[in-house]
Amino acid sequence: MIIFVLGVEDLADTRFALSPLHETLFSLRVLQDPGLSALHLPWRRSVLGRLGTLDTGLLMSLVAQRRTLPDFLTPNPASFAPAFEEELFVVRQASCARVRHDLLLAHAPGPVPEALRDATAAADAPVARLRDAICDLLRQYWEVAIEPMWPQMRLVLEADMTYRARQLALGGARLLFADMHPNLRWQGGELHIDKMISKHRVAASGRGLLLLPSVFAHKPAPPVSPDEPPSLVYPSRGVATLWGSEMPTVDTTALVSLLGSARAGLLSLLEEPLPTVELARRLRVTPSAVSQHLRVLHSTGLVTRTRDGRLVLYRRSALGDRLTTTATGPRTHDT
Repeated sequence: MIIFVLGVEDLADTRFALSPLHETLFSLRVLQDPGLSALHLPWRRSVLGRLGTLDTGLLMSLVAQRRTLPDFLTPNPASFAPAFEEELFVVRQASCARVRHDLLLAHAPGPVPEALRDATAAADAPVARLRDAICDLLRQYWEVAIEPMWPQMRLVLEADMTYRARQLALGGARLLFADMHPNLRWQGGELHIDKMISKHRVAASGRGLLLLPSVFAHKPAPPVSPDEPPSLVYPSRGVATLWGSEMPTVDTTALVSLLGSARAGLLSLLEEPLPTVELARRLRVTPSAVSQHLRVLHSTGLVTRTRDGRLVLYRRSALGDRLTTTATGPRTHDT
């Protein structure tokens, strides 16, 4: 078990961020072990055919047998949503001592794989070359495997953060972590992360807590080292919508008769706040078509809208909830 001890100031500094570099590293787990999540099998099949001449031996060696990742490869984002190259620049600046320490720690208690043998060198030059080779390889892998889908992935992650922010506003830290993952438990000012390989307690001591939703994380993932600032990668909501090929459908005749199939399907999606572009992606129609239906649903009081930064988020209103529940029966919430 890993425990984060959070004071009042740390809770005040709890924040969210998006990290394309984290997603790139965590996707390697799924590439290595397809059994982690059946949801990602369509993505995995498509990526395996595009890896070409990439050094997959070195790439896969970054994930240890116990699925830990070296901390120097996943630095905390310096801003809300840095570009991939910005994050990779930070990794390139990691000292040789840090690279050596983190690679050995991630693979402990076993030895590092043969592809990482230079990490054990006493001299700095081989470690620096290894670090730079890893960075070059990660950039190539990002361009092939993650970048083409990053806009859609980002929308899913932003929708999750909007939901979490609402949970925090409604019920504080206890509600924020209540449905994030079964392995997380908030108790007495401490965030308990169960079923971890490591066992240590980390006092935030004014550093706050950074939360990073992830498409590819299958369970909460704190840093390997207790010396790192408190941060937590956690599984995002809505991941099943990314690779699925099935259109959302509403099979309730009364609701379709009342609203039409397009608006009924749209209303069924709006159990959580979503922007127009994400709704269009899920329904596989143009944003302008979605906007027309949203205007009608909003004018009739079935959906509400609010601005969140650059995005306008739509969500079913209480009236829309009642109409959908009446038409389809009680809903089971999937977290």
